[in-house]
Amino acid sequence: MPEQAGLAIYWDASAILSVLIRDAHSARATGAARLERERELPTVLADSARELVRNGPWRRLALQPDWASIDDLAARWPLRGADLWHLATAATLSRELPEMRMITFDSRLMAASTGLGLALVT
Repeated sequence: MPEQAGLAIYWDASAILSVLIRDAHSARATGAARLERERELPTVLADSARELVRNGPWRRLALQPDWASIDDLAARWPLRGADLWHLATAATLSRELPEMRMITFDSRLMAASTGLGLALVT
């Protein structure tokens, strides 16, 4: 059990996504952050954190990849399922938003993105 002063919380990507995007786990994910109720986090900081997550400096989009391109992309690039989905979605989005940049730390997804001509954040 962590000490009060040194409390740290690790949020994996699925937990963060469940806070940002309503899904079957959203209530559990937001309920897990009970620092405010336990008086370990001042209400003003908890309110600021919730506001940033809900209305941060990003635009929410409902995205789907161009499903017709997935077989071609899968044949061209040896990617895992989720990475293939990200590649197809980024490629689809880049057609509507040519200024889009992609950020990835996965070397195979980076190579595939570069091979498709997607702009990367460097």
